[in-house]
Amino acid sequence: METSTGAAGRSDSTPVVAADAPVTAGKTAGGGETAGAAAAPAVRPAAPPASLSPSRAGDFMQCPLLYRFRVIDRLPEKPSEAATRGTLVHAVLERLFDVPAAERTVPRAKALVPGQWDRLRESRPEVMELFAEDPEGERLARWLAEAEQLVERWFGLEDPSRLEPAERELFVEAELDSGLRLRGIIDRVDVAPTGEVRIVDYKTGKAPRPEYAEGALFQMKFYALVVWRLKRVIPRRLQLVYLGSGDVVTYDPVRADLERVERKLLALWEAIREATETGDWRPRPTKLCGWCDHQAHCPEFGGTPPPYPLPVRTAGSDAV
Repeated sequence: METSTGAAGRSDSTPVVAADAPVTAGKTAGGGETAGAAAAPAVRPAAPPASLSPSRAGDFMQCPLLYRFRVIDRLPEKPSEAATRGTLVHAVLERLFDVPAAERTVPRAKALVPGQWDRLRESRPEVMELFAEDPEGERLARWLAEAEQLVERWFGLEDPSRLEPAERELFVEAELDSGLRLRGIIDRVDVAPTGEVRIVDYKTGKAPRPEYAEGALFQMKFYALVVWRLKRVIPRRLQLVYLGSGDVVTYDPVRADLERVERKLLALWEAIREATETGDWRPRPTKLCGWCDHQAHCPEFGGTPPPYPLPVRTAGSDAV
């Protein structure tokens, strides 16, 4: 499916902020540096989780307490250079498909970077905090140049002049028979003339080592499951494009794969429901703790979580 055709143009589906999305100063990346261009949501009253996205599923598997901080407490997080660069690069790659195929060149793509950066600053002015101590603009210039390099590297991995995405930044949502709602935003959907579907996700980081590849594919299988439940069609191919290292990782799912992912998500959701009702959110220390914005609230670092904002079920009782 290297050459994909379909209805060109952006989906009419407007991406919305998921009910389980964290309140962030800059939208966090679902798989590292991947992030959408939606503005950060306003702080809302605490409420039990109502749906599951790949990012929040990953949060709970990484550390249940991190999930609580992001979903239940909605603690703010500072923007990061890596995630913000991912947002910028994603916007450029999306907008490039607005122009005719013959004009999708490296110079045209790199020329989009300044304008998309201006739009990002307008929609999320907090990202300028990243360069508050850069009066001469040298760090910002290097950062923008790095974004241009990632955009240019994409042309060595895919040929946008031969692609006409059926969907870009597509918001999808499906409810399973169990009542669990799954939702997310897919970077790109390609549809071949034969009707085969390919789901593509851009990553501005480096490809993981083989022993960690399954974690990255989890997000893609999540999307494939949602598409399957919505359209009753199993995507022919899942494709991860790693701009940081210049790698393309593909996987062709089968029904058994998606059924396993569904069982895993149901078990995960049951664990989340139990933690929500009991208020028992355990930290899970890993090497990733050093990157966490919430160390001041984490017991592993001598912090104290904020008061739990939801009612809890008393021990030995089903009452709340």
